[in-house]
Parts: sequence; structure tokens; C-alpha cells
Amino acid sequence: MSTTTKAAKKSASKFGRLLGLGAERLMKEPQLVAVADGLVVTDTGAEAWFTLSSANTDLMPEDRQDSEQDAAALALAKVLPGYDCHLRIIWARLDGEIYREEARQIFSAGDVERVAAMWAQRLDGLDLPQRHILLGIRIAERDSAANATVKNGVAGALGVGKTGLDDTELAHLDGLARRMERRLEATPWRARIAPAELLAWAISRESFRPQPAPPRLPTISGAALVRLTQSKAIPHADHVRMMDARGETAAWVSVLAMPAFPEQLITPGEQEWLRCLSEISYVHPTTGDDQLVCPEASVRFNVWRKGAAIKSVDKQRQSAKEQRRSAAEGSAGETFAETEETEAVMEELRRQMSRDGMTLLEDHPRIIVSSTESLDDLRARCDAVVAHYAGLSIDVVVASEEQRELWLEAQIGDMLRVLDLGHIRTTDALAASMFWGGSEAGDDDGPIAGLLTGTTPGVCRIDITAGSARGDATTTAFVGRSGRGKTTSMMLATLIAGLKGAFSLMLGFKGDEAGLVKAGEYLGLPSHHVTCGVETPAVADVFRLLPKGDAALQVVSQLMIILPSRMQDAGVETHLLRAANAVAQHDDAATYQVIELLQASSDPLAVEAGDALAELSQTQLGAPLLGRPRPGASPLRPEPGLWLVQVPGLTMPQAGTKPSEMTMTERASLALMRGLIAYALNTSARPDLRNLPKVVAIPEVHVLTGTDDGRRFVDYIARTGRALDTSLAIDTQDPKSLLGMDGVLEAITTVLAFEQSTRSQQDAMAELLRLPISASTRALIHGVGKDTHGEIRHGHCIIRDRRDRVATMQWDAPSYELLRALSTNPKDQAADHEDAVADAMPVGFEKEPDSAASVHNPAAEESEAA
Repeated sequence: MSTTTKAAKKSASKFGRLLGLGAERLMKEPQLVAVADGLVVTDTGAEAWFTLSSANTDLMPEDRQDSEQDAAALALAKVLPGYDCHLRIIWARLDGEIYREEARQIFSAGDVERVAAMWAQRLDGLDLPQRHILLGIRIAERDSAANATVKNGVAGALGVGKTGLDDTELAHLDGLARRMERRLEATPWRARIAPAELLAWAISRESFRPQPAPPRLPTISGAALVRLTQSKAIPHADHVRMMDARGETAAWVSVLAMPAFPEQLITPGEQEWLRCLSEISYVHPTTGDDQLVCPEASVRFNVWRKGAAIKSVDKQRQSAKEQRRSAAEGSAGETFAETEETEAVMEELRRQMSRDGMTLLEDHPRIIVSSTESLDDLRARCDAVVAHYAGLSIDVVVASEEQRELWLEAQIGDMLRVLDLGHIRTTDALAASMFWGGSEAGDDDGPIAGLLTGTTPGVCRIDITAGSARGDATTTAFVGRSGRGKTTSMMLATLIAGLKGAFSLMLGFKGDEAGLVKAGEYLGLPSHHVTCGVETPAVADVFRLLPKGDAALQVVSQLMIILPSRMQDAGVETHLLRAANAVAQHDDAATYQVIELLQASSDPLAVEAGDALAELSQTQLGAPLLGRPRPGASPLRPEPGLWLVQVPGLTMPQAGTKPSEMTMTERASLALMRGLIAYALNTSARPDLRNLPKVVAIPEVHVLTGTDDGRRFVDYIARTGRALDTSLAIDTQDPKSLLGMDGVLEAITTVLAFEQSTRSQQDAMAELLRLPISASTRALIHGVGKDTHGEIRHGHCIIRDRRDRVATMQWDAPSYELLRALSTNPKDQAADHEDAVADAMPVGFEKEPDSAASVHNPAAEESEAA
């Protein structure tokens, strides 16, 4: 505190003593001079402001929470001693229009405007709060409040007022803020300089008036700053009434004080008194609905330097010691237990401060509750806050007759005004509030995939194509039991990748993924549905999928798998290679031509092989590889958009099965799978597609990993994905099968864990999530797929993101139509098919009633979509 400020307080206190008030209550509010990145400058001082990152503590193991809290207490003691600090926790509503603008930058394919509008409408309907944690640190004094008031008055009278900030002073203050940022970066809060736009919004929102967007300038000052800060507030005994520009009430605000805390706080747990702000709910006085209060917090604090703190502790210890001696010398010879306890506590506290780096701080916590509906609604919210903290043994009261001072005190750039509602305690006490704790997971930016469902509400952003761009691994795993929405969630993620302009290939072995193409068409994406069967001969012909130089050997490899082992032992490979090389010279090379050359051969073995392959080409599994192409049938092409390749009836051999022991169906399935793998690998490695993001999505990946070829393919894509800009998305019901694949495990950046029921699979899931294997973790994994009534909660899962943050989330789609299109429920798909058939019927044609839709067989009310 500067000498001039002390003098101003001394003069103000003369009048304050007459009223029984402190000097700070009577000080005039500071006038804002400028707002810049990380800086708020007033006529009396300058503050550096930072945004603090949230830590995901909801599902964090207890030992890690303890270490996180200890690190925060140490950061307070080491980084902030001697500074006047101001912690603000504020809430913003997710604005659909803001995400509409984001979506236009994120998405580049399909009907971007339609997608952006759908999400904007969805977010506006959800009305989700979003938490911002700001820390202000006073870094410079500019003038006293008294001197500033006089100067401003004289300058205004003469018309020579200066509302800007000198460039030299701004550069000096910016340097101080940047140095403080470097010190705060290594703390658990990972502090960053707060953007000027964020600070301007945080200041202007206090008026509850619609404000213009802050100008995108290095420094906001002058008339632009005045427009952002103009407001009118009328204080009452228990609230402040905010007025709009027309003189009507815009909001009601109450500031609550926290006069008493328990001697000990139990953490981690419910007594994390700032982390729990997002958990407080109330019953709306009019509608009776249970709604979130979302109170805000303003905590001004000053961390004492260790020398001063130890001196104060010694003083208290010495005072207690003298009282004990004095009592012992008296006639009774007894001392009060409280005196002895105080002396012991002070001795222990001094040892901790000397040994553990702990120190003392003085903090002044305030809770701010507001309502834009009515005064009754405000009071209902305040009652809920008071009751919630009473359940934690923390006293919270609505400050009476001091609302003006406390409201001013909470404003950015103001000062501590009510000194007698503070606490002196250790840095552990503020760290125990876990003000940065809650739920946080997903990417920092990019497309919204769902909603966080932990203690801190918000959206979860997931971009499965972002790994390569940031130089990270590129595999995303969707793991969990059947019917919990994991395949639908993966289709949503694949759809989002397609909207970003990626080549998105899904290899469907289940047969219920057709909704991906319907959803793509619904959003205007180029969407291709390729079903491998008799109706689509040669659709997966390797000669048509790969460059000719690579295709011949791949064709021979496939045909060797298909033919029985006795032909292989007889030397049929030479005949196959000769025919394949000859066909490879043709411009329209195709595998059926190899079969025709074999049948035309003079060698009986070649003829027998050709006849066997010709017969197989007429089957469901053989036609896609060996059949004669039909005119107009489009094979797979390496073009951006959605590509769904479905292989119904695929029956894969178990890993380690000898070729001689495989059935014909298993051999044909293995050959078809190898052809699709070759196509996926070639597409991902093509030099002309190197700059195009690519996604290979595989539902039920355990179908592949049950074979040696499949394991090698998944391992290769996972290991080389970053270099080839190819992201791998896998979906499996068997997390144990992934634990034996080191290449895949090393490449997984994000895990989406759905419900699992058996203990062994739950333990495997815990390992994938990097959570401790314990009864509580098993209960978490078992219950994540159910709501409070025990009903299935489709699309609800646990996410482990690339930073190893673990939280619960709900996958979400911006419209019901899109969600219905993605449904994997057979009843939903059948109903949609019937609707499509009905729409295609001529006008006036009436279909006979179907017993499946009768009263005795009602349609499904709920799909298995996420």
C-alpha cells in the first residue's frame, strides 16, 4: 500500500469513526482507466488478471486429490506472498450464436449452415452454465483514492481529462503481468493471461445490461470502456437492485458473507466450499422445478510473508504461554484448557510453517447470488445457498445493510471494503476450497460431442482427427457392453470428422451401422454405402482398389487363403501368380479375369482352382472379391466423405487356427477382410492424400483382433496414424482384448468407457482409464450406464482424455432427427424402412394393416441411440 493511500485512509477514518465504520467503506470507487490483455488499470492501481484452468477432481483418486491440494497450498505460499489478490468465480451461459460462428470455422463439408444452426438451437435450449475462474493480483499503485478523486474532478471541470494509458506505463505493467504468468504457469491452476475481451465481458456483465461487444484492440479505454461499464445500482438492506437503461429493474443481487468456518475441513469431500458452488440447487418459487442456483464467488485475500506469519504465530503462542504461567502462579494453580490448547496449536503450526512451506493468509470470502426474474426468486436462491452450506457446517448469511460496500468490493478493479468479515488461517484452508476443482475433460476447442455430467456443468469437445495435427497419437477407443450407445457414439464422432472434410471409412461387421449414411445424407455430406454381397460383385476387388503394382501380390495372397490347403501343398501358388501378373498388365484388371485364365489353363490343378473360385464368386462372401463387375457399380474410392462398408455374414477364425482347420466360410471371410484391410492401408498411405485427414472406424473391433491379420492391421494403423494423418476409432465389448496390444495401448489418446458388468472386464476398463482397481471404481463402471432409477442411460460414459483427465459425459446430438437416423435399434430401423417405403408409394395407395404395429405389438418407445 502506498503512502498516499495510507494517508487517504487515515483522513477518511476520522469521519468513519464517528459512524463506527472503517475507512475502506467510505472510499470512492476507483475509476477504470484501461483494460488490456491481462491488465485492468484504474486511477488508483493496476491489477494483473489471469484465467485459471480447471482440474478434473470428481473422479480423481483420493491420493492425487491430496497432492493436488498440497501443491495449490504451496503455490499460494511461494508465488503470492505480499500481494493483494482477488479470486472471482463467475458463470456464463453457453450462447448458441457464439458456437454458430465457431461451427463455421470448424466444419468445411456438408451443409455447414444447417449444422451450425442446429447446434446453436440445441445450446440455447440447454441453457448450460459455463464456469470461468479469474485471479487478479495487484501489481502496482498509481495514486491514492483521495488524490485521484480530486484530480478527476479538476480535470473534468477544466475539460482536460485524460482517459488513455501511456504506452510506456502499459509496457511496464505488461512486463510485470507476464513475469507473474510465468510463475503461475507451473501451479495446479496453469494460469494464462486473461484476454482483454474476457475481462471487458466480466466487467460489463455486472450491470446486467446488454452491452456492445468489446472492441478487438490491444487496449480498451476511453469511450469504449465507458460504454462497457455504465450501470445503475440501488442498494437495499439485503440486496442490490440493478437498473437497465430505461430505468426498469434488470436484476436483483445479494452478497452473502461467510463469517464462520469449522476448525477442520474434511477434504477431499463435500466441504470443498468453492468447488461445490455448481452443486447448489433450489426449488423455483413459481414453477416448482428443481434448478441450479450457480452462485458466484468473490474472495479477496493476502498471503502473508513467512517471516510476518511466523512472528504472528509466535506472538499468539507467547501470549497463551504467559496466560498459562500467570494462572499457574495464582492461588488455584489451574489453567484453562483453551489456553493450553492454543499454546499447543501455535507450537505445532510454527513447526509446520518452518518445515512444510506453509504460511498464513487473510481472506474475505463472499458468495454472490443474482436473479433476473424476481426478488422472491432471489431470496429462494439465497435460502438454498445458506441451507447448502449449513449442511457443511459453514455459516453463510445475507449481509445486512452492507450490500453496497460488498457489491462494490466484488467488482474487478475495486478494493477490500469490509475488513471485519475476514479470516486469518493457513494457505491450506483456501486450497481446501478446491476452487479450481470439478469436472473437466475433452479438447480445448473443436466440435461439441456431448455434455459433462459431473459437478461442473458444461460441454465436452471431442475431435478424433486432432491427434495428428498436434503431433500426438491418433486412436480413440469406445469400450463397453452392448446396447449402451457406444457404436452410436462412434458414429457421431465419425460423422463429425466427415463434417470437417475428412475421408471417413467405417468397416461395419455388425450390420447395424446404416444410420451413419442416413445421418450423413441428412447433413448434406457425400455419403456412400457399400454392402459386400451377391448384389455388389467386385465392389472390394483388390485390383480395383489398389495400384496395379501392389494389387497382384495381394490378389494371390487372398486366393491362397480361400483355396484349401491340399491345393496349396500341390503348388497352386505358381499358377495364381502367373495369372495375376498377366491380368495386372490390363487397363481394366479384375480378379475374375484371373479365374478365367486359370479355367483356360492346360494344367489340371489350375483348372480345378479356377472352377472352385468361380463357384465361390457366386456366394455372399465371394462375390465382392471375385465377381464380375456390373456396369455402373462404383467401387470404394479415396474421396472425402462418409464411406460405410458393411460385411454381413462375416465369420472369422480364431487367432492361431491352422489353415487346414478353417472352414470355407472362415477362409472366404478372412480373404474378404484382408482385401478391405489392404484398401484401408493403401488409402491411408497414399502420397496424394497425405494432407487429407482420414478416419478408419471399426465397430466390434474384437472381430478383427481375434485373427492374426486383424491384430496386425489395427496395430499398424494405430502406430502409423500420426505420420499418415489417419485416426483410428475402435469399438469393442472386450477391453481385456486391448490390454495385450501394446501398439494400440500406446496410441490411444481418448477412452470412452461405457458400462461393463463382469469384474474382470471392469478391472480391464479401470486400467484403460488409469483409475485404481478397486471396489469403488468397479461400482462406477457398473453404474455409469444407468440413471438414478436404474434405467438404461444410452450414451452416458466415462471419458479419459489426452491429458489423462477422467470425467463422466453424455453424448449428445443437436436434433432428434439426427439421433433417430443414427439409431442402432432394429425396431427403429424397421420403422424407418417402413416409413420410407410408404413415402415411395403412389398417392392413393393404401397399405394393408401390419400386425407388427398393432395394439398388441406397439412400436419401441426408446431407441438404443446415445
